[in-house]
Amino acid sequence: MKINTLQFGKLEYDENQIVKFPEGILGFEELKEYLLIKTDNELFYWLTSVDNPNVAFPLIGIRLIDSEFLEKPDSEAFGIVKLDKDPLNITVNLKAPVYINQEIKEGFQTVLDEDKYPVSYQLFKED
Repeated sequence: MKINTLQFGKLEYDENQIVKFPEGILGFEELKEYLLIKTDNELFYWLTSVDNPNVAFPLIGIRLIDSEFLEKPDSEAFGIVKLDKDPLNITVNLKAPVYINQEIKEGFQTVLDEDKYPVSYQLFKED
């Protein structure tokens, strides 16, 4: 199968690479199937909709930010990244993490009740 992505151009993928989100992503509940794409040189992953390749979310593994972040059994936690040309304005949503189980290729997003996780966590800080 082929997909034309904004970030990587045309890519080939197999059906077994699709990560299914039964409930969708908040605000995009109708989109249920995604590819999790990462290149070797990138800090970010891209969660790209198979149904609408114009919809893609940059993600970062939350454990890179907080080693004690709430994990779910067999799933890795990712934060959706808000990119900006100025690295100091790049933020990560830690309040509504995306969890992906790579083994069964299923994911979900949840909103945490805990106040310690912000919607806009500044990823890069000035020294």
